Amino acid sequence: MNIYEIKSMGARIEGNPYVGRGIVIGKTADGKNAATAYFIMGRSENSRNRVFEIKNGEVFTKPFDESKVKDPSLIIYAAVRSFDNKLIVTNGDQTDTVYDFVSQGKCFNEALKTRSFEPDAPNFTPRISGMLSFGKCDFTYKMSILKSIDDKGSDCARYTFDYPSVAGLGHFIHTYVTDGDPIPTFQGEPERVLIPDCIDEFAGDIWNNLDEKNRISLYVRYTDLKTMKITERLINKNK
Repeated sequence: MNIYEIKSMGARIEGNPYVGRGIVIGKTADGKNAATAYFIMGRSENSRNRVFEIKNGEVFTKPFDESKVKDPSLIIYAAVRSFDNKLIVTNGDQTDTVYDFVSQGKCFNEALKTRSFEPDAPNFTPRISGMLSFGKCDFTYKMSILKSIDDKGSDCARYTFDYPSVAGLGHFIHTYVTDGDPIPTFQGEPERVLIPDCIDEFAGDIWNNLDEKNRISLYVRYTDLKTMKITERLINKNK
């Protein structure tokens, strides 16, 4: 097995019925853009009843049909926020935790030490997070996963990964390995993926290969490293 192999996002997710929620961060092959993607999937009616919405440069999950909301606590949150030269993306309300710590001069790791996996036994869904730090026409990034240390949810294991940006290379972390009961959580390091120059190619490769039944929403952002101009794509299954 080649541990340095880089695959397209489509190759990573094709045929997998349920990878859950996923974060991708990396640099385009031409070295011009920082790329960030976040998607959500869902099996239950409550999880599927969502859309992404962009407000003032930030991305939020919101109910598609307010009348069908059963428990908003783990499905409604800010997914993408920015502060100063930081771009934060997570799969839960820890987005706000990281934002609060960073805005107080503290760090990503400190923020996530105060959080744990989601209290949704027996799955104990991991909290996945990422943060890009921009500077001098380049960036570095961190990724994290907080997951149960055992099948009882007795304690939390915290893993953080730090990366320099490399043209054409991205890293992909997701909550689940595949479908199951309980659902098996992500294992190992974030997966190495190809980041194409074209945002539409990247968004299409993700959306078209996510399981059609379980996919819900996708957000992709490219940030020009010279001008900091943002290009975005948003896809919602519910319209």
